[in-house]
Amino acid sequence: MLFKELPLIEPILRALADEGYETPTPIQRQAIPVVLQQRDLLGCAQTGTGKTAAFTVPILQLMDAHPPAGHGQRPIRTLILTPTRELAIQIGESIKAYGKHLKIRSLVIFGGVSQVPQVQSLHQGVDILVATPGRLLDLMQQGHITLRDIRFFVLDEADRMLDMGFVHDVKRIIAHLPQRRQTLFFSATMPSEIQSLADALLKDPVRVEVTPVSSTAETVGQSLYFVEKKFKTPLLVHILADTNIKSLLVFSRTKHGANKIVKDLLKAGISAEAIHGNKSQNARQLALQNFKNRKTRVLVATDIAARGIDIDELGHVANFDLPNVPETYVHRIGRTGRAGASGLAFSFCDAEEREFLRDIQKLIGKKIPVIESHPFAGMVAPRETESSAPAPRQERRQHSEPRRPQPARQAQPRRQDRPTLQARPERRPAAVQGQGAGVSANTARPAQPARRQDQPQRQPGRTLQPQGRPQGNERPRPERTPEQKVNKPAVPASDPKPSMIQIPKSWTDSDLERW
Repeated sequence: MLFKELPLIEPILRALADEGYETPTPIQRQAIPVVLQQRDLLGCAQTGTGKTAAFTVPILQLMDAHPPAGHGQRPIRTLILTPTRELAIQIGESIKAYGKHLKIRSLVIFGGVSQVPQVQSLHQGVDILVATPGRLLDLMQQGHITLRDIRFFVLDEADRMLDMGFVHDVKRIIAHLPQRRQTLFFSATMPSEIQSLADALLKDPVRVEVTPVSSTAETVGQSLYFVEKKFKTPLLVHILADTNIKSLLVFSRTKHGANKIVKDLLKAGISAEAIHGNKSQNARQLALQNFKNRKTRVLVATDIAARGIDIDELGHVANFDLPNVPETYVHRIGRTGRAGASGLAFSFCDAEEREFLRDIQKLIGKKIPVIESHPFAGMVAPRETESSAPAPRQERRQHSEPRRPQPARQAQPRRQDRPTLQARPERRPAAVQGQGAGVSANTARPAQPARRQDQPQRQPGRTLQPQGRPQGNERPRPERTPEQKVNKPAVPASDPKPSMIQIPKSWTDSDLERW
């Protein structure tokens, strides 16, 4: 069947021919006649099957056949609600392309940008409004938009709308719609909660389902790489060494992860940009435009930002992180292999994502082929263990200064058993006692307990010795101030070596001052 065989008017057929469309897709072939009969529609078709044209083309024809009455400002007669800004822009471009030979005005509104140009366009009159829920509610509350004249209401990507938490906003918007309207409900997947919402919105709808629920396109080749999380980026760089991959759309689970992937790819000399919710609208549109024009080879995106992106001749899609929702996998790989073209989708799976993989394969009803011949197959990222933890500390000890040999460890005497100042007055040097005699070389030293290995080093200033070269392996002591120096009598000439007064280690600073 060709488009000219469908009951479409000549201006629309001419616009479709200008876009190079001759043969309708299955969803278009079934949905367009139903919408032209002004019946409610429940469309279940996977991403990339052409469902945007399935509802825009018949709506344009019905609006052209029933122009608004009167000559005042054009009322909003069609509302198309989408979950993301990118999808809203894509639908707006399709409406302009298919209706360029018709006198119908359309406008796209979304958040993240100034509302002033949008409000100015609204005041000039709009026939078709494409909007995201947040900005639409804001302008409705400000009195810039009224929905009382809506005749056609389209809820596109309903499953993603609910996943993103817009269910309450959607219900608030529906409450402002007139009861007499034609509703078109489209969703890539049809879980039970989506079916319940559709039952509440639609009146005697015609169900159009061109493929089994949550099935993948046959034109998309799938492959799987088992790889540790640490080696995902090196594996991606290795795959991108293939020059046949002209452009690659990479999906990341988080915004931070998308930024990190871009940073690593840029270090490897691969042009890459990221789009996600934290990016401004201008930055997202610039990154998307660079990717479409092949200025950027890799575009890293989160699920919300990439939903509904339509890029011509996108041959490769990568799942850097497997999604925890199986239906999301279908949306991701649906970015390639669109409109009957072929494409390749490969996914990375680490040990923590095995459960996600089982759910995905259960949903699509087949096993994803595994690629085992890659450089990182079977490699395990090193993990720190208790036995290997002290190794760096031991290395540092080997490079430190050698210590003097330590005696055998002995039990430390209790404080009451240690020598005190009152118990040993006779061992004090005569010079200190004020008798003017020289320091005796045979002065007995108190017995010292063996120092334990974990006991701190002796503090500077505790050992009184003549200035000069340090003895043995002892380190040089800092020079003392005149106030810290102790007046010592002259050493007798008969003494070949000056003796040294050793202070017991058990003494405290207060004991030393009293001594």
